[in-house]
Amino acid sequence: MFPDSNPFETVPFLLRVERFYAGMMAVAASSPEPTLGGKLLLAGELDADGRALVIAANIAGAASLAAIADATLQKQAIRDGVVDFLVTSLDEALRILKNEIRKREPVAVCVAADPETVQEEMLERGVLPDLLRPANPGRGPSPFSGQGAQSIFPTPMDEHGALLAWHVAVSPAQSLPRLDAIAQECLPVEAASARRWLRLAPRYLGRLARGSRLLVCHPDVPAEFIERARRCVEAREIPVPVEIQVTRSGTNDQICLVRKGL
Repeated sequence: MFPDSNPFETVPFLLRVERFYAGMMAVAASSPEPTLGGKLLLAGELDADGRALVIAANIAGAASLAAIADATLQKQAIRDGVVDFLVTSLDEALRILKNEIRKREPVAVCVAADPETVQEEMLERGVLPDLLRPANPGRGPSPFSGQGAQSIFPTPMDEHGALLAWHVAVSPAQSLPRLDAIAQECLPVEAASARRWLRLAPRYLGRLARGSRLLVCHPDVPAEFIERARRCVEAREIPVPVEIQVTRSGTNDQICLVRKGL
């Protein structure tokens, strides 16, 4: 039985992050593991897409710069762990970004200002990002596009692929790492991008994941994951119920793994 509340209510946002991440991996260097270390993403306004882009950039290894003038949303971004630094000027942001980009480390910086103002200042100073958020419908391309910056679009899911999500409501810090390891074991050797996602997404999604994980994968993976998870639950290696959702071709299958006798 599933609880009245939806354990998978965060899936749409997690999937948005993952699809932006997939878009970034499509342009990433691939040796030995796909990474965007040393690249700068201009995420623009820290709205829903901006938040998803910033988190995806962290997972992909890139540095990111966002902006938002609303003080409440600034505090929310810090509280949710979406950004690492909230600064008041582009100068402050660039000092942080240059240092982390030099080390090829991910970092997320938000300027407490209007995004258009920050963009204009970047243009005046000749600061060129490597990656951009997609242009809003009805607006022309970013002025940075003509200077070599590449727009990152969320990659559509393969119609033959599967979306696998799992959720633990009780003691997730103890049980989710075991389930994550099971998912890693179910992936083919060549799935380097997916392995990076499983390893790093929990760190950067933090409280936004609310005890949930998500993986876009080959359609054969969910059955193996469910069977391995079932064995771990029955053996008490995972001592709490595990809720799993598998989506294929627009249909959702949900199961709850509970140890016998509970």
